[in-house]
Amino acid sequence: QVQLEESGGGLVHSGGSLRLSCVASGRTFSSRGMGWFRQAPGKEREFVAAINWSGGRTYYADSVKGRSTISRDNAKNTVYLQMNSLKPEDTAVYSCAAAIDTNYYTTAPQYSYWGQGTQVTVSA
Repeated sequence: QVQLEESGGGLVHSGGSLRLSCVASGRTFSSRGMGWFRQAPGKEREFVAAINWSGGRTYYADSVKGRSTISRDNAKNTVYLQMNSLKPEDTAVYSCAAAIDTNYYTTAPQYSYWGQGTQVTVSA
């Protein structure tokens, strides 16, 4: 069983930056891929970024590529999402998720555990 808790969301002006954190419980965190998803009101859940178990491989959605960096610190059971050059369209609830195995995935069905989410609001 894996439990995830996100933090770091908040209100930021367009062009600003935020660093989201996701802390995992349990002893299997280091053996799972991790991902970030977001969902805005009235919109479907959207993939943002993913990272494999070791942190050696990452993948980003086109919407955030070049502006965001996903990373992990397995010693701290934590995965991060650094977001720069934020836009109002980035406004959403951001959730982290633990994958079914060591790989990273870009779609939700391949993730077994989800955090409660943290709100990111970008003002114009």
